[in-house]
Amino acid sequence: MDASRLRELTDWLIDGGRSATSPTRFMAECCERMVAAGLPLWRVGVFVRTLHPEIYGRNFIWKPGAEVEIGTVDYNILESPVFHNSPLIIVFRQGLEVRARVDDPASKRFPIIEDLRAEGVTDYVALPLPFIGGTVNASSWTTKQPGGFTEEQLAALRSLAKPLARVVEILSLNRMAASLLDTYVGNGAGERIMGGQIRRGHTETMNAAIWLSDLRGFTALSDRLPAETVVDILNQYFDCQVAAIKKHGGDVLKYMGDGLLAVFPIDEYVGDEKQVCSNVLEAAHESRTSVADMQYPIGDAVERFRFGVALHVGRILYGNIGGGNRLDFTCIGPAVNLAARLEKIASQTRRTIVASEGFAGICRGGWSDLGEFPVAGFAKAARVYGLADETSAA
Repeated sequence: MDASRLRELTDWLIDGGRSATSPTRFMAECCERMVAAGLPLWRVGVFVRTLHPEIYGRNFIWKPGAEVEIGTVDYNILESPVFHNSPLIIVFRQGLEVRARVDDPASKRFPIIEDLRAEGVTDYVALPLPFIGGTVNASSWTTKQPGGFTEEQLAALRSLAKPLARVVEILSLNRMAASLLDTYVGNGAGERIMGGQIRRGHTETMNAAIWLSDLRGFTALSDRLPAETVVDILNQYFDCQVAAIKKHGGDVLKYMGDGLLAVFPIDEYVGDEKQVCSNVLEAAHESRTSVADMQYPIGDAVERFRFGVALHVGRILYGNIGGGNRLDFTCIGPAVNLAARLEKIASQTRRTIVASEGFAGICRGGWSDLGEFPVAGFAKAARVYGLADETSAA
């Protein structure tokens, strides 16, 4: 092995692997440097747990001459026989190194070893990557070298695992912060906060299509059903909207009880407001179908649901608002206020989807003029439009 290259690699890791511009590039360059230093690597995996409501962990797999593969596993992995019979579970739960030579009969207790034998692998070692916070993540290293890893090569891998763990922890924490921000404030807001827009008063104006919806009869529903059931219903109800909103370029900013506020940014320089509004309307159509199809069994009955959504377009103030060091990244402005009033009009007229004159004027076709309505807080009445394929029950 090349001792000088190993020292250079250690220094590169201690310095944070700065020449790598992304986690995948870091993984590739790290493994390539190891091979250049004399480590006969075939397949390398790094497995990191995440703090995410749906994803238990992420894995990065490197092989010589191939792109780094990135995968995710959900929480079902915890019940999987494959995971429970894997060497990695020992690393995760006990923080111990696991060695498994393919010619060692004791290695047969791990089903993965037979798969590796078929690839021509001769040796496997799983090493812990302990984080400063106390969690233990894992790495796996395989070789096709006859006889497996030498003791010198194993010692090199163990010594490199320590600085590797520090870099992986930093990358993991950065991704975790971004993931949590996306989860709780939305993608657009999360990017701005990570970019340094964190002080109270840091705001910007933007032109956007606005989506404001709520569940019909929610107050009565909350009164007659257990709180746990109501939460489950709300989660399913929001699922009916969020997937469509994100699919069509929207950013969910806030949940307010049964209410949902989302924005669809409009690029004023590109002039894409017609396309954006068309996307918003398509998302509304999809959400209407999903909510109508939603069923929730309660006892011998099956609960069905209706919702209403108001669509508007205008300028909003978007940024940090709050008191002291407790801030909320949200949007305000007359356009948001009007959308909230329109949503109430949707309820009054028993419509599912209503739009302002501005929105209907951009996204033409398929609208019925419902007339003018007085709007609390606004000097002028607002002309409201409903979809032509809906009939008012008012």
